[in-house]
Amino acid sequence: MNAKKYFLPLIIIIINLATYTYSQNTEYIYTATWNLENLFDTIDDADTKDEEFTPNGAKNWTEEKLTEKIYNLSRVIKYMNELRGPDILGVQEVEHEHLLKTLLEKHFCDRNYKIVYKESLDGRGIDNGLIYNADKFTFIEKELLEVKLKDGWQTRYILRVRLKHNKNEIISVFVNHWPSRSGGQERSEPGRIIAAETLKDKLEQIKKNQPNEHIIILGDFNDEPINTSLQIVEKADGENKLIRNLSKDLAATGKGSYKFADRWNMLDQILISKNFEDGIGIEYVNDSFEIISPEFALTKTGSYKGTFRPTFGGRNYLGGFSDHFPVGALFKFIQ
Repeated sequence: MNAKKYFLPLIIIIINLATYTYSQNTEYIYTATWNLENLFDTIDDADTKDEEFTPNGAKNWTEEKLTEKIYNLSRVIKYMNELRGPDILGVQEVEHEHLLKTLLEKHFCDRNYKIVYKESLDGRGIDNGLIYNADKFTFIEKELLEVKLKDGWQTRYILRVRLKHNKNEIISVFVNHWPSRSGGQERSEPGRIIAAETLKDKLEQIKKNQPNEHIIILGDFNDEPINTSLQIVEKADGENKLIRNLSKDLAATGKGSYKFADRWNMLDQILISKNFEDGIGIEYVNDSFEIISPEFALTKTGSYKGTFRPTFGGRNYLGGFSDHFPVGALFKFIQ
């Protein structure tokens, strides 16, 4: 018997098995963000402009339509992370926390998801929230950053949530929904610059007081990575550049999370602190940032073919999902 004939293939098999075992034993964290497009209940709140999302309002928003909307959202969330679902999910355009509770109770009762939420000052009553996997994370605290616009218009808080992973890594997650582009880019940009400066100040404070804390910034920024507002955030801490925008490379290819006037815009983004790349504790999995676009949720025909099918097209009820794609990214713990 020629032992050498079998020795090399055996070594290859052993190496492959070892690699497979390592991959199986590595713990991953999938993080995503999604603008849920007007997740309103059917009740008219006296203090906010939500009248169109009521049974007698312009959208004829009924409990049946809300139930279908929540079901559709659950399908996409379950699709994320190769059908495993996310471990951290930032959400925007939610009217009240009870809507997220209904989503979890009806469609995720088999998962230990928890919610962090706070009603904001927004005139339409839409807020930011966070859903996290409580089997992996312990909630530490939340903080609200008020974006004080010069015209006095009330907008969403930036929601900061501090989570401690079972492996003792602490992550600050910032959920953003910056002022819209209503009125045009030039006219509306100052509001987003104020939001960016507000966030930047907090990031530099964290760098000074908790230098080892990992930071994930996500949400709907209503600007693209190349715009001034996102550049302000990315250049936090000056030349040291505390933050990296994971969305930038994909945006540069012309891809985006939202289509307007036949052009894709990368409005939904994930940014991370540079210590996700230092080889210690937890790290970003290179090139894992993605636009999440399940086939079952896409518009099949017309000028908006290939976009997510929204809940409404104007006032026409389409029974869809959202007008934004979610985006996600993968992280792993160093062995």
